[in-house]
Amino acid sequence: MEALMDLLNAVSNFVWGPVMLVMLVGTGLYLNVILRFFSFRNWMRAYKCLWAGRKHQSADGEVSPWNALMTALAADIGTGNIVGVATAIAIGGPGALFWMWVTALVGMMTKFAEVLLSVHYREKTPAGNWVGGAMYAIKNGLGKNWLWLAWAFAFFGMFASFGIGASVQANSISVNLTKTLSIPGWVTAVALFLLAGAVFIGGVKRVGAVAGKLVPFMAVVYVGMCLVIIFMHIERVPEVFLWVVKDAFTPTAAQGGFAGATVMMAIRMGMARGIFSNEAGLGSAPMAHAASTAESPLVQASIGMLDVFIDTLIVCSMTGFVILVSVTPEGQPLWCSGLSGGVLTAASFQANLPAIGEYGVTFCLAIFAFTTALGWCVYGERCAIYLFGDKAQKPFRVIYTLAVAAGAVLTLDLVWLLADIFNALMAFPNIIGILLLSPMLCKIVREEVQKDPRFVL
Repeated sequence: MEALMDLLNAVSNFVWGPVMLVMLVGTGLYLNVILRFFSFRNWMRAYKCLWAGRKHQSADGEVSPWNALMTALAADIGTGNIVGVATAIAIGGPGALFWMWVTALVGMMTKFAEVLLSVHYREKTPAGNWVGGAMYAIKNGLGKNWLWLAWAFAFFGMFASFGIGASVQANSISVNLTKTLSIPGWVTAVALFLLAGAVFIGGVKRVGAVAGKLVPFMAVVYVGMCLVIIFMHIERVPEVFLWVVKDAFTPTAAQGGFAGATVMMAIRMGMARGIFSNEAGLGSAPMAHAASTAESPLVQASIGMLDVFIDTLIVCSMTGFVILVSVTPEGQPLWCSGLSGGVLTAASFQANLPAIGEYGVTFCLAIFAFTTALGWCVYGERCAIYLFGDKAQKPFRVIYTLAVAAGAVLTLDLVWLLADIFNALMAFPNIIGILLLSPMLCKIVREEVQKDPRFVL
């Protein structure tokens, strides 16, 4: 077993290593150039489209543009925003946060491209499901010679959903509730089984409706807690901001329990945790956006790119600043104490809000993880429908709900590693598909911009 874990760790380190980061960030830069930095020039227009997208805009699709984004955000905003940011800073230093920002700004264009292709090439199944994603974009955009690539994406996506979406999220909820509130794992398992099952019975429409209410609520609560702590240390915020920028380009010296970090370590940790959090280029979120009733693919793609901004530049930044302004009772930076991951984040909240900090993080982490499980059910279900047809929809929901319950009571080291690998493997066919379809992408954007005066190219 130990040999297998060592092998899987080596594979995980490779697929999430420099090759993957260069592919994802390089693709984002390429798309920004060929589409004339569309995401930067149309950022405010996208927010106007999001506000208008609270209502259905066409007969095509199943959920409103707003709920499609909330479903994607439900899957994006999760443990990565609490645990991943802390891990990046604990290993890569404050400069890692800067490279998370860079990855997000570049990744907005990647998310725009994959969502646009997903909506443009989507299909309506005999059962009435509106389905899309990298597999449909590859199949309908590149033709039968590339069907193997579409199949590979759907295969990796379906198996990744059981791990990273169901089991791992449930385990995170269970562990934190047991630690903070002494709630037994089996109680959490039963509660999650009932809650998840009640949502999944209603399919993508109910997932979208629940996400449309839970995601804004949880974001406001978490960001609100972060802002309270940041304002408690408002005099340190300019110093911390300059610290983040400076450490992005210079090695971070060792201090306290922090071993020190090179610039390359800051870049790698920041980019890897940023991509893991906002999923730009992985191909997951477009499967939720494909069910949108938006008036055009351009509108939904513009809305879709906002989830990278919200996830990383807002939520992850809040976590990062809370960690970096926090100090120990002796006045030393808390992030240098040797703590990492969720423990470091919880300690930062507890140090500043001793009455509610630990409970607040536990509550937010539970909601984040639960909505991530909801979003990934949609992703896995869409992959299963592509592979096996509409008949796979209900069996998949049942198995997925059982995986959520099992995750709350099992030790998941092996499941986590496999899910991590499958999650990364989704990116390869997705990125290849985007690059091969980039000429068509430019053509679609030009045509759509000509028809919609709200946008510029």
